[in-house]
Amino acid sequence: MSELWYKGAPKIESKKSKSIIHPFVVRQHRGLTVNPYQGCQHRCAYCYATYEWSPEFYDKIYAKSNAPEILEMELAKWKPKTIQPVMISSATDCYQPAELRYALTGRCVKVLQKYKVPYYVFTKSAIIERDLELHRQYRSSCCIVWSITSCNEKIRRIIEPGTPPSDRIFSVIKRFADSGVRCAVNVDPIIPLISDTDDELDAIINNCRASGVTHVFGAILRLRHDIWERMRTVLRLLEIPDAERTYKEIYNFEKPDSCYLAAGRAYETRILDLLGMKVRRNGMLCRFPAGMVPKKIEKLDLGQTSITGYLA
Repeated sequence: MSELWYKGAPKIESKKSKSIIHPFVVRQHRGLTVNPYQGCQHRCAYCYATYEWSPEFYDKIYAKSNAPEILEMELAKWKPKTIQPVMISSATDCYQPAELRYALTGRCVKVLQKYKVPYYVFTKSAIIERDLELHRQYRSSCCIVWSITSCNEKIRRIIEPGTPPSDRIFSVIKRFADSGVRCAVNVDPIIPLISDTDDELDAIINNCRASGVTHVFGAILRLRHDIWERMRTVLRLLEIPDAERTYKEIYNFEKPDSCYLAAGRAYETRILDLLGMKVRRNGMLCRFPAGMVPKKIEKLDLGQTSITGYLA
């Protein structure tokens, strides 16, 4: 058995970045993204960001040490009159353990707030709790989205061993919600034969309701050849009978290639309809919290503002 993502702690290195804010499109959502780190310590077996161009994604984390300074320069020179909401971050977890050392995410958030830029934070971490006051003071123009895959500890330790337990995450979510920060949960991916059952979905949704979450949405796992190899290991470790045959039926494949492979329409519709029904029954909205709109960017004079003093 090849346990592809179970290794020692990753190496963390600093590097300089030439740019930090980039266009981002996912499904119907269009906006901008900032990724203060490259690579991720969470080691999620289903991760979409691992690929040929990032072979050390789990094992070497790069902290973009000049990210706040680059972000400030880019916003100061921003040519359009308005700016789309910024997603922090799209290709890693901005509050992974490296943030404890470098604080790049918190410093980038301060820059976004300074220029009146709306933002979403996407995370699976509890480390964001240390920036609660920072986000609370900007709660009218930000939203925190937590990715929750399962409330089952046995499952979590196998499929995403670098993440905190779900009860720890929900305790942090409640603190944010009680402080007036809009909180959402993304159940993504919903994993066939693992997290697509009534019990699994009910556990997440009940915790969302109790924690003050307003929006819950999700998506079904997509496969790619490298993701499938890791998922085969997960299915064996969880001792799920006849799992490979069932996956081949759900995804209609013999051997995945480098392209993404979606679950069959009938399966996807059934599971997402089930999720939506459960979310609405519990008084929450089953959709992405897309209430933030492009805003006029505050133009500041870099010569009159000390970034070092601001970020301290």
